[in-house]
Order: sequence, then structure tokens, then C-alpha cells
Amino acid sequence: MGNLAMHLQEEDILLAVSPSNKHRLFQQIGQHMQHTWQLPGDWVAASLARREEAGSTAIGAGVALPHARLEELDAIHVLYLRPQAPMAFAAPDQQPVRDILVLLVPAPAEQSHLDLLAETARLFADQRFRQALHDCREARQVKQLFDRW
Repeated sequence: MGNLAMHLQEEDILLAVSPSNKHRLFQQIGQHMQHTWQLPGDWVAASLARREEAGSTAIGAGVALPHARLEELDAIHVLYLRPQAPMAFAAPDQQPVRDILVLLVPAPAEQSHLDLLAETARLFADQRFRQALHDCREARQVKQLFDRW
């Protein structure tokens, strides 16, 4: 099991979300974090939006990796979201996003946080992994895939 899989919990795997845009996506993530982890949803959404304003977190091949450093966090949170329909995300290859992996890390940033982001990018660069991920229909299956890949 990789470092990423250790931080991804089944309750943070959201399949078939239907945001109309990135702003709404970040609001949904904030609401989820407030409901599931009692974190202030507004600052989660605002932190993700601020990072996105600095430049798109889409990396191409239908993948986006929104991330933010939050002083209020005491542990890393990883979420996987799959939109019902691919969504625009200002990707470098202009392809819509089908896979969204969110990294929320405590501030200040440490090398382990950068390593986690690099691990995530490597994992999603693997077309076989992305295809296996798209074949998963339940959160449990997604978690198992991350655990064993």
C-alpha cells in the first residue's frame, strides 16, 4: 500500500458527483469535509479555490489534482471524486476531467507532502490504473484498487 492509499478513506470516495463548475465542486468538497470530518467547509472550499486561481491543477489525461495547505489541519486528507459527466478544468491538453483527487495537507508544507503529490501524479499517469479506476463502480472497489496498486 502506497502513502496515498494510507490517507484515502472509503468515506472520502465520492462517485457520480454533479458539480456545474469548479467553484461548485470546491463547495461540495467543503460540505463533505464539514459533514464527515467536522472541518469548516467554507475555508476548505476557499483554500482550494485560492490554489486553483494560481493555476489549473488539471494535469491532463482527464485528471485534476486540486490541493491546498491548511494551517488548521492536523492530518492529511485525500479525497477521490468522479463527476457524473466530464467537466472543464483548464487542462493543459484541453481534455475534460473525469478523475479528481484532492489533497488537503497541514501547513507549512513538508517534503512528505510534496512526495505525496508526486506519487499521485505518477499513479494517475498510468493509463492502466486510470482504466481500472473507471471500471470501479463502488467506493469499496476504488479503495481496494488504491490499496493494491
